[in-house]
This record gives sequence, C-alpha cells and structure tokens, in this order.
Amino acid sequence: MCLAPPNVKGKEYFEYEPPANLPWRKHFSSLLLSADVLNTAFEVTFLFALAFVAYAFPGTYDVPGSMRLSQLAAFLAACSAMRRLYNAYLEAVYFTFPGRRIQPATEHALKARRDLNGRDQEQLKSLVYHDRLTLLTQLALVMTLYFNVPGFYPADSSPWREAPVYLRALRLIAHHYLLSFGMYWAHRSLHVVPVLWNRIHSIHHWAKHPLSRNTYQDHWADNFGNALVGEMAAQILIPLDPTCFWFSRLFRIMESLEKHAGISGVTNLAHSMQRWLPFAQMPHHHDWHHEGHKGCNFTFAALGGVWDCVFGTRKSGRAMKHPASATYQDKNSQESPLRNWFGKIDNPLVVLSPVVGVLGMAAMKLHSSGFSIA
Repeated sequence: MCLAPPNVKGKEYFEYEPPANLPWRKHFSSLLLSADVLNTAFEVTFLFALAFVAYAFPGTYDVPGSMRLSQLAAFLAACSAMRRLYNAYLEAVYFTFPGRRIQPATEHALKARRDLNGRDQEQLKSLVYHDRLTLLTQLALVMTLYFNVPGFYPADSSPWREAPVYLRALRLIAHHYLLSFGMYWAHRSLHVVPVLWNRIHSIHHWAKHPLSRNTYQDHWADNFGNALVGEMAAQILIPLDPTCFWFSRLFRIMESLEKHAGISGVTNLAHSMQRWLPFAQMPHHHDWHHEGHKGCNFTFAALGGVWDCVFGTRKSGRAMKHPASATYQDKNSQESPLRNWFGKIDNPLVVLSPVVGVLGMAAMKLHSSGFSIA
C-alpha cells in the first residue's frame, strides 16, 4: 500500500492513504466537505433559496396533497447531509480499520498520478463535469415532480399514513422490491447493451477499488436513469406514507454508500439491518462486481439481492474472506443455480423490456389519475 511521503501533504485520501496514526476525528474533518466546491456552493445556495421562499411566502407555493415546500427543503437538506456525513463515516472506518477492507492492500498498488480508486487525472476532470450535471438534473426532476405530481412527496395528511403499521411495513417492503427490480434491469442493461456501457456506465467503473465517494460518481444520465426507474417509478406505483418515505430515501442513501465502501462488518449499518432478507447482498458482492469491469456481469441488484438469484446473476465474491458478514447463501452456494438459464441473457430488447415496462406502468397510472398520486 502506498503511503503519503512528506512532500505530498494535502493529497491524503486522493493519491495516498493518510498516516496510520491520524486520529479518528481528523477523518471526519478531512472528508466531510470533499465534494467539488462549486457543486457544494450551488447546492447550499439552492437549499437556502428554497427554504427562504417557503418561509417568506408560507403556503403560497405549497402543492395540495404534497408535503409543504418547507418540508421539501428540509427533506432535501437531510438527504444532502446524510450523503456527506455517512460518506465521512464509512471512509473513516475504511482508513482507520484496515482489517475490515474487502480487497487486500496488495490490490491497491497505485500508479503515477492516479487516485486511490485507480482513476487518472482526465477521468477525474470528466467526473467533475458529470457531478455538476447530475446535481442540476436531479434538482430539476425533484421540482418537476413536486409541482406536477401532487402526492409524490407525501403530505402529513397522506391516506397511506392512516393504514395499520403492518400494512405500511408490507408496503415499504413491496416498494423496495419494486425499486430493486427496476434498478436491477436498468443496471444489467447498462452492462450488456454496448452503447449504454461504452457511453455511460463504463465511467462509473473507472473505479476498480471502490470507496463510498464513488457511489454517485457516474455519467449524469446514469444517475438520472436510476432516479427515474428507482425513486420515481416506485413511488408512483407503490406510494409510501411520509414516515416510510423519509426512512426509505435515507436508508437507500446509506445502502448505496455502503455498497461501494470497500469494507465489511457490523460498521455497515444498512446492510446489517437488511441481512435477514432472503438472498441479501453485502458490500463484498458489489466490490467484486467493480473489480472486473464489463466482465462483471453479475450482482446488479440494489437492496435485498433476490433479483440476482431469480435471474441467475448472483456471485458471492470475497464473501468467505469475511465469514462474519457472509450471508447464508454465500456459505452454501458460490453463484446462482439459475445462471445458465437467465444469467447469460444479453439481447438489448430483452434486458430493456422490464425497464420500459416499469416506466410504462408508472406513466399509465399517472395518466389515469390525472397526474396525481395523492
């Protein structure tokens, strides 16, 4: 492992690992605001402007059936804080406890002018451009949904809030499995459809040694597609009440960051919470997925992992290197028994059909309800 020589102060976490004796609290201060400064400034300005409008003109711009504009501002701020704080936490664990790492240190040998994830300078410059477009397009989608689809961001008076707790819990699980189904096929399409891989998803796989910072470092269209297929379609088809909606979004941020964190164990809070689910996947599954670039056409699912088993693309990766966090399926089967049936499908029309189907059903529901799910 390459450690920082004396003359490269300030490049810790980028080209070199920080010193082994760096205190825990220093990891937080170094990583918390590590994003692009211009992106951060724009995001903070937008959130303050949204909050100002909400409180200066109370009720004026609130959408009936949806959360108040002030609540939307608080929700977006909470998501932003979760991404930054949890990223800082996961990377602090990574650098402070090397024994929790999924990939051995020998596989992180650094080359000149590359970051810890294996990306060169030109690739990093390209990612800054895509980060900025991601922020702009995601905020545009949020505001479009808020003002044009009443109930998408559920209000305190949401009818689903009155349901019994067990029904809300079942709805939450169904919502997550639907979200995971759409994202599974979208992710698989990005790997097996040549134009989607070459022009879009390969950018995310520049990171051969993922850390949590890599989670949203994609082509902007990759992030936008995930928002459409996952967040948008799932909430339209199986709407959540306000409490479950907040939990779902924040939990998904935690799960996504952990999936790329490169560490395994009880410090992965979201994956520890979901490991009881059938065929649950852990960070070691997705880490293995990143190691092989396009050749890693397996372990595509977000949340749970059941779709990888159903459609023959599950592999255990380095699971048995971390037996304490390995799942039951890891210990009893190295790959899905259905791999020879469904796992080798690479016809673009076949892999894209479920994605089109999920989006089509969401569009039909919106059309039939007059663009409201309240």
